[in-house]
Amino acid sequence: MRLLLDTHAYLWWLADDDKLSYEARDVLADPRTSAYVSAASIWEIAIKAKLGRLRLGSARALAEATEIAGNDFAELPIRARHAAAAGALPRHHDDPFDRMLVAQAQIEDLVLVTCDEKIGLYDVRVLAA
Repeated sequence: MRLLLDTHAYLWWLADDDKLSYEARDVLADPRTSAYVSAASIWEIAIKAKLGRLRLGSARALAEATEIAGNDFAELPIRARHAAAAGALPRHHDDPFDRMLVAQAQIEDLVLVTCDEKIGLYDVRVLAA
């Protein structure tokens, strides 16, 4: 399976947080799974940490979150086609980071791991986080 982690799912995985569903954990732990973290998620984490809306505990925790490959995931860069698709999506969701993740999942044929119910309003496959 090919997955794209929503920002909260990625943070829950890193923190070994019980909020991440057992199904998502099992699929992510499966060696046959290819899992991606978008550059948009790292951007979102950095912005929210700077604004005080996300507490990572330390600068070290932020550094660990940005080490995508070190956490056994692949980095998904933002490409021009992703940006164009995100901009063309209906405004079901006002969060530009989430719209970017939807566009990337659609274009790259990835299943989006999320608990965000608004994501389900888009034409994208979802695995409950």
